[in-house]
Amino acid sequence: MIEIAAGVGIADGEVLFATSRSGGPGGQNVNKVETRVTLLFDVVASPSLTEGQKALILSRLATRISKQGVLRVVSQQHRTQHANREETLLRFVALLQGALAEAAVRRPTRATRAARERRLADKKRRGRVKSQRVDRGDWEE
Repeated sequence: MIEIAAGVGIADGEVLFATSRSGGPGGQNVNKVETRVTLLFDVVASPSLTEGQKALILSRLATRISKQGVLRVVSQQHRTQHANREETLLRFVALLQGALAEAAVRRPTRATRAARERRLADKKRRGRVKSQRVDRGDWEE
């Protein structure tokens, strides 16, 4: 069971891992060892998630989810397949935690009187600096 948040877990069988050869430098090892790991998770068909959770994930991670509803997480950062597998799991959990987190309610605030006065004083000071830059020499027409 992959623990996402309090009360939210995903069964190990719902997550598929695929391996392939990593790109980039690595000498002889890069051409013969499949160290890149791709994690595939079918969001739409997941029995572990409620419909509301699925909708949140689909909307917030839309750029990472295919048209079929499959979330894909890839890691090829490490030299071993095991380390890349762990990395994909960590990224997967972080993505789902971020997608399922409730957004904080924004409470409108007002600037204090002192802050407004500082802003106006700064604007006046900047205006004086700029007005001193003007060349007030006599123009010949």
